[in-house]
Amino acid sequence: MAAHDAATAGHDDPRTVVGVLTYRRPDDLRAALPMLVAQAALLDPPAEVLVVDNDPDGGARGVVEDEAARSAADGGPVVRYAHEPQPGIAAARNRAFDESGDADLLVFIDDDERPVPTWLRLLVDTYLVDRPEGVVGPVVSEFEQQPDAWVAAGRFFDRRRLPTGTTTDVAATNNLLLDLARVRALGLRFDERFGLSGGSDQLLTRQLAKAGGRMVWCDEAVVVDVVPPDRVTRRWVLARAFRNGNTWGRTSVVLADGPLDRALVRARVTGQGAVRAAGGAARWALGTVTRSHVHQAKGRRTFARGTGMIAGAYGTVYVEYARDGRRTVRAGKVPGAS
Repeated sequence: MAAHDAATAGHDDPRTVVGVLTYRRPDDLRAALPMLVAQAALLDPPAEVLVVDNDPDGGARGVVEDEAARSAADGGPVVRYAHEPQPGIAAARNRAFDESGDADLLVFIDDDERPVPTWLRLLVDTYLVDRPEGVVGPVVSEFEQQPDAWVAAGRFFDRRRLPTGTTTDVAATNNLLLDLARVRALGLRFDERFGLSGGSDQLLTRQLAKAGGRMVWCDEAVVVDVVPPDRVTRRWVLARAFRNGNTWGRTSVVLADGPLDRALVRARVTGQGAVRAAGGAARWALGTVTRSHVHQAKGRRTFARGTGMIAGAYGTVYVEYARDGRRTVRAGKVPGAS
């Protein structure tokens, strides 16, 4: 689909807010903000750049105010700061909703990501083709430190790519445009019970798709994820695989309609997870015997995701964003499963 020929000449762009969430990453934020200001200036009227600081101490305020002053002096886009002290990424995402006021679109990007030069223009032009509820773009990783052969063999940082215009039913907020009026009309917000575990974006976009909302892919609107050294370890990538499975299991249960459907969903997710775990274990064993990094890494990743799915379906919550710095597993009732 020729998405980028579809901008309507002679018509103003939708009123847009670019929302970037941050938590104690001042260097990343300093690098990202000038890029986002340049992106915002490509729209007519210019987009606003909103930084939601989830640090209880409000540590990002000075960085944002400095960039806001520079942009204002240059006659550039508005840069705003919002402080959300309640811990959890879901609370920060909801604060971005609330701070967007009467804007038409909210575009999420992470503070450790760098957009290609026409990223925002591409997302909005894709939206203008037929105004879906959301537009999703790809994330490509760059490494501060190259991963070792085992992590590279597992291709843990390869993310999906789809042809532009393809419909998708789940997305993350690391590269996501949302039509605010339609999301609000459906009564959707990020579920703060997923605030410290992650996954509130997966749940909201799955709820959006379930309610009949449409999200389309824009493969040219790339953002680059800058991966720090502490995320290219075997421990981290396998923990993330478990968390991804855990989130899928938990959100699947939340989306179920009533006790009977919930039981059926648990059974289905258990079966899917068991197949993955068994297949992953077999490939892991093959890799051990053959000394193949590819089979070992991919097998262990599949095993971790499968066991995470089963655990999530039955109430185990992997807390990825624990503020004490430790990623923990906490047993408890799956949100929405009462």
